[in-house]
Amino acid sequence: MLKIGVFDSGLGGLTVVQAISKVIKGAELFYIADTKNAPYGEKSTAQILQYSLNLIQYFIDKHQIDALVIACNTATSAAIKILREKYPELIIIGTEPAIKPAIEQTKTAKIGVLATPATLRGDKYQLLVEKLSNIKEVELFEQACPGLVEHIENGTLENEESKILLNSWLSPMQHANVDTIVLGCTHYPLASKMIKELMQKDIVLLDSSRAIAHRLLTLLLEIGHKNEGKLYSKFYTTGNIDKKFVESLVANPIEPIVL
Repeated sequence: MLKIGVFDSGLGGLTVVQAISKVIKGAELFYIADTKNAPYGEKSTAQILQYSLNLIQYFIDKHQIDALVIACNTATSAAIKILREKYPELIIIGTEPAIKPAIEQTKTAKIGVLATPATLRGDKYQLLVEKLSNIKEVELFEQACPGLVEHIENGTLENEESKILLNSWLSPMQHANVDTIVLGCTHYPLASKMIKELMQKDIVLLDSSRAIAHRLLTLLLEIGHKNEGKLYSKFYTTGNIDKKFVESLVANPIEPIVL
């Protein structure tokens, strides 16, 4: 049976797993939440690369994976090029902000981008924006969100401190008539409800989880995968997690591992 590894700095990548589970069948999926080293968005490129190398080696040694999904914009930016060079035999899919569909869908030509500091300063993001800038003239309102991942992971998104923080980031977008916001971190869809409430208007929120799932299916079919049967999933964490929060996302228990 074909085996798929998925990792993120924490539990945000489970939004990608949820999308994968809707389209991939007849495979085993292994997910690692690297909560010991979270958040990646405020780490150096060298640190993130090393975490990624450790995780992919674990997947290969323990589960003999055929495909890897980097369910993290920050890790994709820091590591995907080197991982593909080092492991050419693996299908490796990364995550990037959904800038293109946002450009295609916006009516006001004003697009917000919420992402980690590391994603916004990374070369991969800058090259993506430059590449897509000729599709249509738009104005991007980019906002780094340090601390948002921790609020989501800790289950404290509903408290007053989180709301004040998020509102300070969204307020300029609201006043600028932004109609589309790109969620440039796989954790951020878990804050969708609050983002919509704070924007106080109809807003389109875009993330890349569905695109990742369909891209994975396409590449698996190309190597002869028969998309039939059940998808079996196992979940691991390298550090502490909020168990109640996890239970709201997946039915399976999350097992601790040491890398």
